[in-house]
Amino acid sequence: MEGNQERSAGRIVGGVDTHKDLHVAAVVDECDRVLASQSFATTRHGYKQMLDWMRAFGSLQRVGIEATGTYGAGLLRYMQKAGIEVLEVTTPDKHDRRKRGKNDDLDAQNAAHAAFAGKRTARPKAAMA
Repeated sequence: MEGNQERSAGRIVGGVDTHKDLHVAAVVDECDRVLASQSFATTRHGYKQMLDWMRAFGSLQRVGIEATGTYGAGLLRYMQKAGIEVLEVTTPDKHDRRKRGKNDDLDAQNAAHAAFAGKRTARPKAAMA
């Protein structure tokens, strides 16, 4: 699931829609424009690939992750150990989701937009051990 591959040398924010076997990540630039989205395995190697991929777009400021208490818990720990600020992103309104349908790329992009704006976010409950 590769999206637009514009490169940015500036500050960027990431977003992740989490799942059991694959996480979908997106990055937005300092103007909150979507640069790209891509899928990664839910393994340590996949987390490393995701972080390297995000950093290739610019200076990573923070990452918004959906479901840090379940499917995103391993990714949360990995990002925290790498020194990345992580925000837990709440899922959008159910009525809104029903209207637009389920789309993992859009969910990842919305997580990045939420982290960029600081809306629908909270500090994750899981702390780095």
